[in-house]
Amino acid sequence: MLKKRIIIYIGIVGLSLVYTACSVPSSLVQRKENKNVPASYTSLQDTTNTAAAQWKQFFTDPYLNVLIDTALKNNQELNITMMEIEIARNEVRARKGEYLPFVGLQAGAGVDKVGRYTNIGASEATTDIKPGRATPDPLPNYLLGAVAHWEVDIWNKLHNAKKAAVSRYLASVEGKNFMVTNLIAEIANSYYELLALDNQLEIIKTNIDIQTNALEIVKMQKEATRVTELAVRRFEAQVLSTRSLQYSIQQKIVETENRINFLIGRFPQPIARNSQNFDSLVPATIYTGIPSQLLENRPDVKQAELNLVAAKLDVKAAKANFYPSLGISAGVGFNAFDPAYLIKTPESLIYSLAGDLTAPLINRNAIKAMYYNANARQIQAVYDYERTILNAYIEVANQVSKISNLEKSYGLKSEQVQALTQSVTISNNLFKSARADYMEVLLTQRDALESRFELVETKMQQMNAMVNIYRALGGGWK
Repeated sequence: MLKKRIIIYIGIVGLSLVYTACSVPSSLVQRKENKNVPASYTSLQDTTNTAAAQWKQFFTDPYLNVLIDTALKNNQELNITMMEIEIARNEVRARKGEYLPFVGLQAGAGVDKVGRYTNIGASEATTDIKPGRATPDPLPNYLLGAVAHWEVDIWNKLHNAKKAAVSRYLASVEGKNFMVTNLIAEIANSYYELLALDNQLEIIKTNIDIQTNALEIVKMQKEATRVTELAVRRFEAQVLSTRSLQYSIQQKIVETENRINFLIGRFPQPIARNSQNFDSLVPATIYTGIPSQLLENRPDVKQAELNLVAAKLDVKAAKANFYPSLGISAGVGFNAFDPAYLIKTPESLIYSLAGDLTAPLINRNAIKAMYYNANARQIQAVYDYERTILNAYIEVANQVSKISNLEKSYGLKSEQVQALTQSVTISNNLFKSARADYMEVLLTQRDALESRFELVETKMQQMNAMVNIYRALGGGWK
């Protein structure tokens, strides 16, 4: 009869395990990531890609290279990211340890005094024990042994969790690479902005000299009653306005220098640079390659892809929570009420071995929520991956167009500056011979100053576009 009951109980447990294994909720949504990109950025299809060049080869200014090299060593944000990579590496180690057996040493000592009117105390009192063989009262207890526990990873739940941790670790490495590309681009853009400000400051100083000379001429003509006090005051106002602009540029230079100092991890100090040849700088030739190369060159795209892989593994690990889990525990050691008997074998030797099979049966809301959340995060990862690819392509396409338009704009502005520079000389000569009004001289000088500023600004934008497309293509981290 007892044997029949045991068989019935085992059958009920088996049916319950089969039920739980077969009643896994289906995924809410299934979505496959789309990796398709256009065949090319323009009508040309050339696989030559500037992103393959290392940053030391791409940037030829030695002062800029020193700044970048210093930033890659001292930038605080980059160093923080390096610690995040270390954290992700340790997470992999933790996940790996979860599917290996846990073994530990156990030692203990205690004392136990049972009451006379308890089942144990009463049984000892009524037992015929020979003199000298009675159990000590109170009863000491000493234990020394080893214990082990192992969850057998039948459904690869723990292995998938470890693989997900590995993918996130690799994603953190790609995140660091993406930060490197952005850091290099930010330093280069700030450096070229600093060169542009230096040149604008020189333009202002030159214009101050020109306007000061014009003011002196106007003063002499006023003494000769050829112009009125109004002309003198207008020229003075023009000189004062240009001098005020000089201090504004100087403040921008200080702020730009300090921005670079912050990026390279040091307190404010002058930035070594050569601004003399800024006008003659020519942006490097850019080879965009084909859009599909972004999947390999852009660290943020690879990071999003690895996060997607991890999210898919999380779904598998969460799904395995619905299945039965098998645990094995064991122990071996020595147990005695007297230390002198502790290592006496086989009398003091103890050991145990047990296995347990458990599966969720009722109230599985928690593991269902984990499963649904893992599935939702997987869909999020798919959208994030597709968004990252789309953003990468648009960034490159925008910079390709910008480089082309800036090249045309710079040529026209150069002609404009040349024409207005000649106009300043002509207007001054005409004014001296009373053939031009002083307002024409002032307007010509103002237009010439603005055109030179715009030319320098356009040159800076050209250099920035070169830097930005190098970053957009995925260059700089190799």
